[in-house]
Amino acid sequence: MTTSVKPPTWFWVVSVIALLWNLIGVMNYLNQAFNQVALLESMDQAQREAFEGIPAWATAAFAIAVFSGTIACIGLLVRKKWARPLFIISLIAAIVQFIHWLFISNAVEAFGPSTYAMPIVVVIIGAYLIFFSKKGIEKGWLK
Repeated sequence: MTTSVKPPTWFWVVSVIALLWNLIGVMNYLNQAFNQVALLESMDQAQREAFEGIPAWATAAFAIAVFSGTIACIGLLVRKKWARPLFIISLIAAIVQFIHWLFISNAVEAFGPSTYAMPIVVVIIGAYLIFFSKKGIEKGWLK
């Protein structure tokens, strides 16, 4: 007989906020994938060149990051420990994407130093979600 440890209310709050955060990432990916004309029209020439120069592997890393993160959040909400490896995959994929965006492409020159802000936030949140899911496993909230 196994007993289940009930998570505290804040676990659910964090899990729902994490899901919303990752759904915003999915929306950004879908916007980038399916609304390129409108995005390009809002950019100057340097920004357009940086955006158009994104290779398929970086776009794939973006997709893997947001979709695995979203599925991992669903895993939190159904209290499954498989959420943690998906958060790890999501963070690795995000870092791969950001390596291209920040260090290989000319995005920083085209978009300015504020280009660093979102990758830093994403990496911090991604690392926190890995830690959060690890603690959930240790506390018995995730099975």
